[in-house]
Amino acid sequence: MTTSDAIVVPELYVGYPGVAFGGYVAGVLAERSGAPAVQVDFRGPVPVGVPVRIAETAAGSVELGEAGRPLAAARPAELPLDVPTAPSWDEAAAAADRFRAAPPPGVVDCFGCGLRAADRGLRVHCAPVPDLDLVASAWTPSRVFAGPDGLLPPQLVWGALDCPGHWAGRFLGTQRPGAVTAALTGTILRPFTTGERYVVYAWLLSESGRKHTMGVALATAEGELCAASEALWIDPRPTP
Repeated sequence: MTTSDAIVVPELYVGYPGVAFGGYVAGVLAERSGAPAVQVDFRGPVPVGVPVRIAETAAGSVELGEAGRPLAAARPAELPLDVPTAPSWDEAAAAADRFRAAPPPGVVDCFGCGLRAADRGLRVHCAPVPDLDLVASAWTPSRVFAGPDGLLPPQLVWGALDCPGHWAGRFLGTQRPGAVTAALTGTILRPFTTGERYVVYAWLLSESGRKHTMGVALATAEGELCAASEALWIDPRPTP
């Protein structure tokens, strides 16, 4: 048996122009799944501002889009990720400052990593940390996005687990501008309080042709691990 209804992704939550932000979509599906760790596979662009079918299946998965041809699907997963020690808050803050001072080519008006005001985006601006094989950003989630309890909604925590993988692939590997998230497997270990300081960081796991796999972690400013993900990004096909 399949139960379904519809969701509308607000136009604020875009990744590429006109396309729903993948991290937010993953978070919506992960929250509906309820599993401790979830893998979300993306199969097509999710539109913003229009109703899109979301369905829970008898097999325990959650699908977004038409039956039989979903745009994204989530299922329970395991995440055996070896997470490196977080850089310091000062190192992450310096990396974010470098990103903002000299934005790399390919930056778009993304809810996660775009150069938006704090009340319109997550502002996760990852750049390389000297002497460490990772990218990082200092991050203070805006209270504008808080729920009634002052916590950041899980969908937006998943958002912060998405973009850093892109910049790890760009800065540390061979990933090209225009790459998209093909799969995101993540887990949230503790709640996130808006207005508090966190460190976001990501590292390169592997590359093969157009495929790039990265690890991402979110930690407190003191280095306590709060959430982690593994992301597969795919480069755009070469133009003829």
